[in-house]
Formats: sequence, C-alpha cells, structure tokens
Amino acid sequence: MRTEELRHKITFQSLTTSTNENGFEEEIWEGYLTVWAGVSNLYAREFFQAAAVQAEKTVKFTIRFIKGIDESMRILFGDKQYNITSIDNIKYRNRYMEIKALEVESSG
Repeated sequence: MRTEELRHKITFQSLTTSTNENGFEEEIWEGYLTVWAGVSNLYAREFFQAAAVQAEKTVKFTIRFIKGIDESMRILFGDKQYNITSIDNIKYRNRYMEIKALEVESSG
C-alpha cells in the first residue's frame, strides 16, 4: 500500500458513560482518534461472503497500524457511521491494518 492511497479522514469513536445535567448516566460516542485511511467497497468473493450474512453495506478501511483499536469502537466517515466487524493486522507486520465495518442504519 502506498501512503498516497490513504487520502480519506476517518474518526474512531469509543462508547463512554457520562452523567448528564439531571444526574442520569448516559452512553455517548466520543472521538478517540482521527487518521488517514484508504476506503473501498468489497469486491467479488468478499462481497458475496458478506452478502451471505446480510452485510451488503460493508466497507473496507485500510490504515497504518495503531495499537488500541478494537471491535467495540465505531468509525465515522463522511456523514455515515460504521460498526467495526473485523480487524486484520496485515501479514502481522504491524505496518497496516485492514478494518471491515458495517454501515449503521440511521433511525429516525
């Protein structure tokens, strides 16, 4: 992967618990880290495997290796949110990570 392919900004968010002004605890998504990423849709075999489990809105994000990223987080890309479904340390070289994430359907 060439660094010029990492041209999209994404933000990792983690779920935290805070107390609101009324004294009630609420869970909110807080920004954890913003990084440059390569973003692509799934192709051929990957797409059909994802479709078999109803994950047709899965996107692949490629970033430089970062410790501390896990499946409990989500990704903001543009105006969409994605739940992380898998993280792959490519060839265990600690250089790049490939993250597959499923788009969160907006309710409202």
